[in-house]
Amino acid sequence: MATTHNEIHHYNIQTRYAGISVIDTGGNDLPVLLIHGNSSCKEVFRHQINQLKGKYRVLALDLPGHGLSSNASEPRQAYSMPGYANTVIEVLEKLGINRVVVFGWSLGGHIGLEMLALFPKMIGLMICGTPPVSVGADNVAKGFRPGVGLAGKAEFTEEDVKNFVSDTYGANAPHEPFLVEAVIRTDGLARQYMFEAFLSPQATDQKLLAEASEVPLAIVNGADDPYINFDYIHGLNYQNLWRRRVFNLSGVGHAPFWESPELFNPILVEFLEGYR
Repeated sequence: MATTHNEIHHYNIQTRYAGISVIDTGGNDLPVLLIHGNSSCKEVFRHQINQLKGKYRVLALDLPGHGLSSNASEPRQAYSMPGYANTVIEVLEKLGINRVVVFGWSLGGHIGLEMLALFPKMIGLMICGTPPVSVGADNVAKGFRPGVGLAGKAEFTEEDVKNFVSDTYGANAPHEPFLVEAVIRTDGLARQYMFEAFLSPQATDQKLLAEASEVPLAIVNGADDPYINFDYIHGLNYQNLWRRRVFNLSGVGHAPFWESPELFNPILVEFLEGYR
């Protein structure tokens, strides 16, 4: 497939569990993969794609049950963090990606943490709004503030959609129609099954993965994120934390890259510069 820096390619890649919709800016530069959060879509990374294209081969995809990707053929298997991670890896393998830096937001960050154990071709990971938690409901609860109930709710009312968008993107952030449409489009089972798997005793110990990571791990959060427990995230014993600090961006919430790209993008660019 011919690729140029001027054109963003959209295509569909068939994986074991779903047909996956992909944006690819092409070129031979270092691939950077952007993984969206629960009930969102790849277009949420517009400000990052526009800034990075031409310097990097930027890839973004819709997870199974989200955006323009199909719903999962085997929902119980696909709609879990390991299931999502294996689907993402399958896409990267089919694209012939031999090394990649990943930015994962919220659920996307949890998928990135899973990839630490599964995909040695990932050479750097940045996470946002993603507490790395140990196994079991009590340990998961340590990483979050009370009140993430909608994250695992299958059926959304109109009020749920409105509240989810406001809490997730920030009350003062631009609520463009595509963000609302992405929530409405999401397969409700993707929320329910992902959340059940996350709380189950069979889940992955992401705290261990984050603390022991040999891959540089960058953590950038909005200081007003309503979902995450900042003390917990700061208190972990990271072996390879980028810049040896957790970044908290003032005045922004759960999606700082969307709400305030002028604050977020310079940090992402600096992280990626280390790989050029």
